Amino acid sequence: MPELSVHSAKGGAASTVSLQDSVFGVEANDALLHQAIVRQMADRRQGTHDSQTRAEVSRTTKKVWRQKGTGRARQGSRKGPHWTGGGVVFGPHPRSHRLDLPKKMRAAAIRGALSAKAAAGELLLIDELSMRRPSTKELAQLLGQLDRQQAASTLLMTDGPQRAVQLSARNLSRVTTATTQNVNAYDLLRHQRVVLTVAAARRLEARYGEGDESALPAPAADIEMEPRPVVELAPVRRSTASKTASKSATSARKSAAKAAPEGAEATDAPVEAMPAGVPAEVAAKPRRARSAAKASTAKASGGDSEEAPKPARKRAAKSATKTEE
Repeated sequence: MPELSVHSAKGGAASTVSLQDSVFGVEANDALLHQAIVRQMADRRQGTHDSQTRAEVSRTTKKVWRQKGTGRARQGSRKGPHWTGGGVVFGPHPRSHRLDLPKKMRAAAIRGALSAKAAAGELLLIDELSMRRPSTKELAQLLGQLDRQQAASTLLMTDGPQRAVQLSARNLSRVTTATTQNVNAYDLLRHQRVVLTVAAARRLEARYGEGDESALPAPAADIEMEPRPVVELAPVRRSTASKTASKSATSARKSAAKAAPEGAEATDAPVEAMPAGVPAEVAAKPRRARSAAKASTAKASGGDSEEAPKPARKRAAKSATKTEE
């Protein structure tokens, strides 16, 4: 049984742990690993590539030239594949690139990839990995303590999903996080080193080796992250011009309120320009009341005032014409 050193995430003394030969000590099958990787890369293809045939291109269907008498080869429309801009023969069309691989073959490929990493010394173990809050700096320091090869690409695998660890590794360009539920041979082989927690290694042994996965404890629940500290923003400083405009608007409202008679309702509606002959009591009334007051003022003046409203002047002119008749 291969024995690997277990590093402490808190910087303590390292210990050793024995792993099962059925998972971490088998002989890798290169052909099977190649088949598993090809299958996974093919499943990632969208299959949306498409080319136009001669029935789909937008070109004229007119005959290029007459059939006989020109000395040239007979031709039909310009949609043919031998014309520039014509259709494509045997071009790609939308299809599924998905390949099938039996479950036992996938498991054997994962066992071979884990064994190859363990035999090459590229498999590292840590006792636990738990973070209360995301910290890229803290995770980078931890990975640097495990291996001095800072430029090496790393696959960090945990027993269950841990949101804080995933967010911490998101800004590290050469670090990928995974769990024992979504492990695959492609991710194991494309990274230079694989970092496992002891709980994740035991889970892999029970799933792909000799053991009962149901006997293992359930994956630890994701640690609730600490809330982010509340940042108090500095008060917004207003410019001198805005302060002056605000003061002038406030003084104008106060002066208008003082000029209004007692009992009048104060409104925020803009004050309309009133004619010269309208009293202050009328100006302080609402719009409909002001219109009625204007009409009554014009009627009382006989319609001779030019400042009276236009409808009142018309009615005064009509009444004067009738009187003369």
